[in-house]
Amino acid sequence: MRRAGALVGVAGLCAALGACSGSPPPPAAPVPKPVAAVPAPAASNPSAPAPSGKPAPLVAAPIVPQGDGTAYEAKGRRDPFVALDISGGPKGLEVATTKLTGIVRSARTTLALVEAQDGIGYILKPGDTLGDGRLVEIGADTVVFAVAAKPGSQTNRVVLKLVVN
Repeated sequence: MRRAGALVGVAGLCAALGACSGSPPPPAAPVPKPVAAVPAPAASNPSAPAPSGKPAPLVAAPIVPQGDGTAYEAKGRRDPFVALDISGGPKGLEVATTKLTGIVRSARTTLALVEAQDGIGYILKPGDTLGDGRLVEIGADTVVFAVAAKPGSQTNRVVLKLVVN
């Protein structure tokens, strides 16, 4: 009990010393805006009066945050508020027009390095999609893609062989 009283005494002393220091007092906390009251919903019939014959008590409505009118400026970047379209991969990219430039093996995984015609490289593991195909298998010096001409149609196998300079 003494310890709690000592802490209160120290806090009071600090407050008193702070008041004597001549520095301005800290800013007051903002006062919340009043909330509109709405009637509480009745359990069975909302239009029926409360069991005691009195009107239903008023309950504060939840505060709904309102937008401040700002808009996202993309500036050449992808808009993070728009859902990604990951179904088709890069638009217009076909597995048949790419080349296999490397295979990376480690104790845990094997990765394929594939380069598109425009010079953009992709690092893929089995199961990843690239354009119109899905990587099925990575061999010693080849990769195998399953490519469907149209969604729901028969898949073709496209094999890319490692390019050696």
